[in-house]
Amino acid sequence: MIDSEIIARACAAAAAEKKAENLVLLDLRGVSGFTDFFLICSGSSEPQLKAISSSIRESVREQFGQRPHAEDGYPASQWVVLDYGDVICHLFHGEKRGFYDLESLWSDAKRVSLE
Repeated sequence: MIDSEIIARACAAAAAEKKAENLVLLDLRGVSGFTDFFLICSGSSEPQLKAISSSIRESVREQFGQRPHAEDGYPASQWVVLDYGDVICHLFHGEKRGFYDLESLWSDAKRVSLE
């Protein structure tokens, strides 16, 4: 079984390749019973959100042979979710990220350095 942190970091790298902004990786192990990591990032346009989500899907499929268990939203909705089970990627456009404020909602989770 592949370590969920390795998949989460691969998702973050794929998002960064498409110039995703304000990437935050939250370690939810010990805080949540339904997933290990949230990747949260922003895009400045609908085409960029589409590119980020495509990059993540392609990277995880190529590296780990996995497809998302579920996908929700679409670039026009300004919030796309890719659910890999132990890793959930939240891609936001504009003010939607601030509106939902997942970082504050999950403030008990440790932030993982992406450097």
